[in-house]
Amino acid sequence: MTKNIFIASAEPYTGKSVIAFGMINMLLAKTQKVGYFKPIIAQDDPNKKDEHVEAMLDYFSLPVKYEDAFAFTRQEMLHQSEDSGAIINTIISKYKKLEDNYDFTVIEGSDFLGEGMAFEFESNALMAKNLGAPVLIVVSGKNKTASQLFKSAINIYRNFLLRDVQVLGVVANMVNPEEAERIKQALINQLPTELLIAVIPTENGLQSPTMNEITLALGGEVLFGSELLDNQVDNFVTGAMMLPNFLRHIKDNLLIVTPGDRGDIIIGALQANLSANYPKIAGIVLTAGSLPDEPIIKLIEGLQTIIPIIAVQKGTFETTTTIGGIHSKITIENKKKIALAIELFEKYVDIKALDDKIITFSYQGITPHMFQYQLVKWAKRDKKHIVLPEGNDERILKAVEKLITQEIVDITLLGDPVEITNSIKRLGLNLDTNVLKIHNPGHSAHYNDYVNTLHELRKAKNVNLEMARDMMTDVSYFGTMMVYKGDADGMVSGAVHTTQHTIRPALQFVKTKPGVSVVSSIFFMCLPERVAIFGDCAVNPNPTAQQLAEIAISSAESSAKFGIEPRIAMLSYSSGTSGEGEDVERVREATAIVKAKHPELKIEGPIQYDAAVDPLVGKQKLPGSEVAGRASVLIFPDLNTGNNTYKAVQRETGALAIGPMLQGLNKPINDLSRGCTVDDIFNTVVITAIQCQDI
Repeated sequence: MTKNIFIASAEPYTGKSVIAFGMINMLLAKTQKVGYFKPIIAQDDPNKKDEHVEAMLDYFSLPVKYEDAFAFTRQEMLHQSEDSGAIINTIISKYKKLEDNYDFTVIEGSDFLGEGMAFEFESNALMAKNLGAPVLIVVSGKNKTASQLFKSAINIYRNFLLRDVQVLGVVANMVNPEEAERIKQALINQLPTELLIAVIPTENGLQSPTMNEITLALGGEVLFGSELLDNQVDNFVTGAMMLPNFLRHIKDNLLIVTPGDRGDIIIGALQANLSANYPKIAGIVLTAGSLPDEPIIKLIEGLQTIIPIIAVQKGTFETTTTIGGIHSKITIENKKKIALAIELFEKYVDIKALDDKIITFSYQGITPHMFQYQLVKWAKRDKKHIVLPEGNDERILKAVEKLITQEIVDITLLGDPVEITNSIKRLGLNLDTNVLKIHNPGHSAHYNDYVNTLHELRKAKNVNLEMARDMMTDVSYFGTMMVYKGDADGMVSGAVHTTQHTIRPALQFVKTKPGVSVVSSIFFMCLPERVAIFGDCAVNPNPTAQQLAEIAISSAESSAKFGIEPRIAMLSYSSGTSGEGEDVERVREATAIVKAKHPELKIEGPIQYDAAVDPLVGKQKLPGSEVAGRASVLIFPDLNTGNNTYKAVQRETGALAIGPMLQGLNKPINDLSRGCTVDDIFNTVVITAIQCQDI
């Protein structure tokens, strides 16, 4: 039974981390118990943690202590290189402590930096063999011809075979995109058919350093723009020419290296960054310890958007040489690069083939990571078009960048196109406005048609044509009408607007599904060990027994749709027959209605929260119940209880609350909290897209 895999290379800077992040992400979709082990780390400073190990453990919230995730620093290993037996024994001992606690462990080989590379390869082969781990080989295509890359891959594969190490596959990383298919075919033709072969083209988003990495490498001082230090640098130019000529050299994500006394270059660069006619500038490095004159500093301080400007003591030549030698790392701070690494892995590695080779176990149930992984996967299987009415909100735009980058949905933003475009540039987002659709409601080609439609739908409610014109300039009405007319599949709003403002248009003309009289909401509560559904925590203040029953039925349908077996707990302040009172009776009546309408559903009520979720309490209070102690759908008796409970659980346990997702409407319209985060928006758009797939 395969319980581990060893990701190995035989040269520096192969991008093994892309494979490691992708592997763990893939495995966490299958089981929650995944370990990570890097036997030898390149920790130069004993007072600082290895950045890569730290990022791996933090991003996935792996329950592995940092000190348990490695055996030696590279320096320690080289000092003990004469006693390879002792080294291997220590590594095996540390690994075995991990192996016993996890279903699967990803082991990452060393990085081949500096001296001792031959010894390092031998030790990696020895480690893989002694840990019983099949190897996934990673080779770099950077600065190599197709022939050189091909020979390198074959040689490394043969060297592992000579040492009796099982090889699962070969991944050629950072390959020239134009050569990718030819290289893949050559490897398939020459290597055994049972090997997994993958070729990953070069991706600037991973290779290019950030302004923060450049600042650290240069020992620079940040003068301005510290909030944009994650700007990616794809190109750099020395600002040693006249301004008009300099402007001709501006490219996307450009870094400008110039002495601090070149005020013309500095101001020209800042203005170009604000201009819609020039690409985005990543930052400015001021060399030779010189700073701009006081009037220039004053002018910069008054600008609304300031790109990172750093000062260094080194001269221009030494500075550019250092920048050119930077190897960008995936660190704990740069979540965007981690997400991109995972995306590349999923796009270019045959996950099913890899899965078939290494996964021989199945986890029963669904963990939060599995759930989130599945959500994105489901949304991608049938790409939908979502309209976001609050197009100029910064959180919305940052979420849209993630959604578009991962190709999850098509997006229409509502608002002023110029303002939105300027905001995208000001925030330093990599968003192609040609991919986005941006509509200003009052100036849209759809405006007159939407006005007439609204008038026809609402004239019986005394909405005249002039009123319809005014209403259709409102982004909530316009966005909802886009969904009603089929010009968008779903809508997400509420980052700026109230719940009422968001859903009122939907209630007026989208209406509820046949047989449904009440619109309700659920939250997907991603708890540490499981995912539960909480309803209704956002819409209905004091539902009747009939409404509670409908909420329970709708929530059970949503639960099943999203891969969670519905076991419904109708919550109250008493369990079973122990309590009396109007509130308890209402819950008892609602439970009876659900049982009569849907006898196939597993439902218990009234039941207290602890009896619903704690197996020991559930068994004690309601022995023999199919729901008690293992409820997955929790229906709260009123909005006050539900809203406060979900927020309390979220804050006290650190649970991720995805939603609210509205239920019962003919078309998917979902509401955000005005305190929502970028991740909240991202997740709500994803679940909205999945809702659209049934319509």
